[in-house]
Amino acid sequence: MSEVNSPPGAPKVGGWTRFVTARPRLSLLVALVLTALAVFVGSGVADRMGAGGWEDPAAQSTYATKALEREFPDSQPNLLLLVDSGRASVDDPAIAAEAKRLTARLADERGVTGVGSYWQTPTPQLRAKDGHEALIAARVTGDEKTAGETLDRIAPALRGAHGPVRVSVGGPVAVRHEIQTTIGEDLVRAEMIALPITLVLLVMVFGSAVAALLPLGIGIVAILGTNAVLRGLTEVTDVSVFAMNLTTALGLGLAIDYALFIVRRYREELTAGAEPLEAVGATLRTAGRTVLFSALTVAVSLAAMLVFPQYFLRSFAYAGIAVVLLAAGAALILLPAALVLLGHRVNALDLRRLLRRGAPRTEAGGGWARVASLVMRRAPVFAVATTVGLVLLGLPFLGVKFGTADDRQLPATAESHVVQQHIRDGFAGSPGGGLEVFAEGRASRAQYADYRKRIDGLPGVARVDGPLVKGDAAYFTVLPKGEAVGENAQRVVREVRAADAPFRTSVTGTAAVLVDSKHAIGDRLPWAAGIIAVVTLLLVFLLTGSVLIPLQAVVLNALSLTAMFGAVVWVFQDGHLSGFLNFTSTGDIETTLPVLMFCVAFGLSMDYGVFLLSRIKEEYDRTGDHPHAVRYGLQRTGGLITAAALILAVVMVAIGTSRVANTKMLGLGIALAVLMDAMIVRSLLVPAVMRLTGRATWWAPGPLRRFHARFGISEGESAPTPMPEPAREPQPVG
Repeated sequence: MSEVNSPPGAPKVGGWTRFVTARPRLSLLVALVLTALAVFVGSGVADRMGAGGWEDPAAQSTYATKALEREFPDSQPNLLLLVDSGRASVDDPAIAAEAKRLTARLADERGVTGVGSYWQTPTPQLRAKDGHEALIAARVTGDEKTAGETLDRIAPALRGAHGPVRVSVGGPVAVRHEIQTTIGEDLVRAEMIALPITLVLLVMVFGSAVAALLPLGIGIVAILGTNAVLRGLTEVTDVSVFAMNLTTALGLGLAIDYALFIVRRYREELTAGAEPLEAVGATLRTAGRTVLFSALTVAVSLAAMLVFPQYFLRSFAYAGIAVVLLAAGAALILLPAALVLLGHRVNALDLRRLLRRGAPRTEAGGGWARVASLVMRRAPVFAVATTVGLVLLGLPFLGVKFGTADDRQLPATAESHVVQQHIRDGFAGSPGGGLEVFAEGRASRAQYADYRKRIDGLPGVARVDGPLVKGDAAYFTVLPKGEAVGENAQRVVREVRAADAPFRTSVTGTAAVLVDSKHAIGDRLPWAAGIIAVVTLLLVFLLTGSVLIPLQAVVLNALSLTAMFGAVVWVFQDGHLSGFLNFTSTGDIETTLPVLMFCVAFGLSMDYGVFLLSRIKEEYDRTGDHPHAVRYGLQRTGGLITAAALILAVVMVAIGTSRVANTKMLGLGIALAVLMDAMIVRSLLVPAVMRLTGRATWWAPGPLRRFHARFGISEGESAPTPMPEPAREPQPVG
């Protein structure tokens, strides 16, 4: 097909349509080159990412951790070797000799410091209660990447059988490294699962194999481009490896959503008799505007995570914004070029033709029109029933308990998980639950002793060790009673911080990190929610010109997430289905995950909401008939939204097959949220509520009507008609 020109008598195209279709072959060639470059730039990005990021960098616990690493590096071991003597005692001379040899060997390794063991310092905390296991502790220096490289170098020679003992490798550095490696492997498997299933579903939706390949191509471009962006960001800031999962899920999901919407509208225009170039122009003026609008709403929801200090959450904002903009850009630039080149051949290779042969043709979306009619006839019943049902599904979230991520994210068979579980079950005290108090400023022995006595007398404190003094600095170890991050441990953190001392103190430890993380999220959560709400209200108003519809959109979108939050607590906190889903329940939810899941799921819900509302608004502007517009909008988009949600759910479920519990929670939770939104909220609750509000749905005061007339965006090709004042309508029967 030749390059696009407009011969005499051909439909006029201008603006964006002319720009993106003027040289379609060149556009696609440039895209191919840029995608190849993105593959090169983004290769190995997972190896440069971190597996942490849950801490507030400005928190007291973070300051204390860094100070202890600097002043007392031996107090912060991050590598643990579990030495198993079988049935013999760890005090057996042959066992002790081999363990000492391993300790000396570890101390000689480059990048390792602060090596100590039970056989050097025979403290009870380093020896299992049954006497058959003991620990060698050390600190691997450097950042996450350097520490991971050191671990890769030394671990193979350390683990396994050594004479009469067997060694397993654990500790925080091993947990982080194993999480990072596992996520990388799981992501490849998820892509191998999602891509072929997605292609099959797209063929079922479009019928044409040619049309089905277009959304998949857009998704691949978005994913590869985002990997390159993340690779660049790792040069200037920390990025979480967990963000790779969101890149894959949103890259495929949103690209498919946008391509579905555009290709569907393009084919409608062709069916109506338009020529390919004219059809592309009409599609970009209508569906193209909606895609742009949808991308903005999703990007804003994800950008709200930038207000939080934890780089775990900020990483998802980086990945999400990049993949949304790239998916929308590819859908609005590359896809029109491909459609112009394909022309009517977009319908080629119709694999459903045999199934349709001999069958009577029915009106497209007729089933959805009947659903809309039924819902609107019984609007009060559907509105109340769906609302009550969604609220009931969300009730388990009222019992949520927040905690910190640890080794139990990994499968029960993972080496570092096995080591930490052995320590939890078999060693005295509360491993991992100790608090460390860093003291700065010159003090006498009497002052240190008085402070230790004061802390030891606090309710909930089991034991205080120390101080270890070095110049003007010292540190104490405080062991709370009970669980490592339980309510008592968190209360002890606050009490120790409030205790008077003749020197400056700062507290760290697992419970202290949790207290600081909860405070950081709670302090900034209203800002994030406010940003999402205000920008969503503004964008939906610009789309619809209504005051009521934006409020409905925010409330109904939030309501659609209740099932996700209820399921997260019921399954992952309380442990139901843990055997079937193959994860270890910790009895709590990592603090940052609900925030992440809300921002992602809310953005995706708005994505579907914009698709539906834009088509309703277009028809209402054309006819002024409110019930007909609602019915028509669902008829035209119900199947499309359901197909898009099903495809995105497939991708998220593939992500949810991860062996890492937090990734499993993210994938399965968001899959449930998008399905509930598409099949319950968009199909039942939105039509019911819009029928109940009637023509008042479209009301806005005069100044806002004039503002929308000037700045509003509509999917329709003509200017919006003036919005009528609300009129009384017959009420639907219950």
